Amino acid sequence: MRREILRRFNVQVRGDGPRTLVFAHGFGCDQDMWRFLVPAFEADHRVVLFDYLGMGKADRSTYDPRRYGKLDAYAEDLVEIVQALELERAVLVGHSVSGMIGALAAIRAPRLFSHLVMIGPSPCYLEDGDYHGGFQRADLEGLLDMMVHNDLGWADLLAPTVMQNPERPELAAELHASFCATDPIVAKRFAEATFFSDNRADLARVPVPALVLQCSHDNIAPDAVGEFLHAHLPASQLHRLAATGHCPHLSHPEETAMAIRAYLAATAA
Repeated sequence: MRREILRRFNVQVRGDGPRTLVFAHGFGCDQDMWRFLVPAFEADHRVVLFDYLGMGKADRSTYDPRRYGKLDAYAEDLVEIVQALELERAVLVGHSVSGMIGALAAIRAPRLFSHLVMIGPSPCYLEDGDYHGGFQRADLEGLLDMMVHNDLGWADLLAPTVMQNPERPELAAELHASFCATDPIVAKRFAEATFFSDNRADLARVPVPALVLQCSHDNIAPDAVGEFLHAHLPASQLHRLAATGHCPHLSHPEETAMAIRAYLAATAA
């Protein structure tokens, strides 16, 4: 069973050290997106990488669109992976939606995690009264409609919006290729679960401390969202990066690694 779980999610374990970091990628990506960040940690940490079901090299055959209509399914999978590795008190490093997936996993199984590192997280992407999530519902519904009727158009639109580093077009091109490589059914269902989730009420239930890494000029998770998370998580630190866009582990890995290492040093047992 353990071997099957690790195969299903293409789990890779590298490095060695007293602390384990579990890296969880964001929407439309896979574990390869961590390749610039992981070398900064694997010399003195155990590093775990994986792909969500239907993405990267994870097994597509057991994917059930009905189950993956909510983020809870991804949180259950994350718990299953950590349990299969027989880990306790791991640090979850989650990009974008995986910040909240990690929070849900910690709520479900608090003994498995000691800390969360959330890179560009958001508990709700929609505008709602005084809460500024960044998106109008009509805009997101238009994106999902485009995913159904225009396989390439949505990636053309979303990749540069996410990356926000126009002077480095190769980064948006890589993200675009990753989006396009994701199975269309999986991509649309994950987008629905991501962009229409509202986990604001869950923040107060997160049982472990968290670091919120907030990027500059992040169109996906704007600054007000980072402030909201910091205000509503029971124990959190908010660190603003100079890095622009939504993927600092790709665009500014050195700064991102320094911020994470400083947090890990300050929270070492």
